[in-house]
Amino acid sequence: MTTDTPKQSYRDLLLTFLPRPIKSEQDYGLVQAEIDRMIDQDDLSPAQQEYLDLLGTLVWEYEARVEDRTEFELRGVELVKGLLALHNLKQKDLLPIFKTKSIASAVLNGKRELTVAQINGLAAFFNVPHALFFEPILLPSLPARPQTHPSHPVTRN
Repeated sequence: MTTDTPKQSYRDLLLTFLPRPIKSEQDYGLVQAEIDRMIDQDDLSPAQQEYLDLLGTLVWEYEARVEDRTEFELRGVELVKGLLALHNLKQKDLLPIFKTKSIASAVLNGKRELTVAQINGLAAFFNVPHALFFEPILLPSLPARPQTHPSHPVTRN
């Protein structure tokens, strides 16, 4: 479904549907409905894409908190590949999400990372939680803080 709404500024988008942290299933449904409304539009403006990224981040944060992630073994691009195989789909079936064959190919071959907009599209298309499309991030370990003895405080220059 395509809507012919005029392009809104980022500020106008924020005032139309004020994004807030998702704290309940009801909030989740409202944000998801707004994401679906945005995705149904053709040719999103940069402001609309940025707004959609913000909404997607809120959904990802909520899903990461509430979803039982232990039942899923695949994540990110591997999950996309598994879902394609499970549903007997081809890469070309995802063109509405990736927009071009070359982008779809680059993402599926690990040469590009999934964007928030693509994750939103994939989650809606396959009806799975957004959080599953984000790859786990391993943070480098930080050096240990120097131990201080109460009688010898650490001095800073």
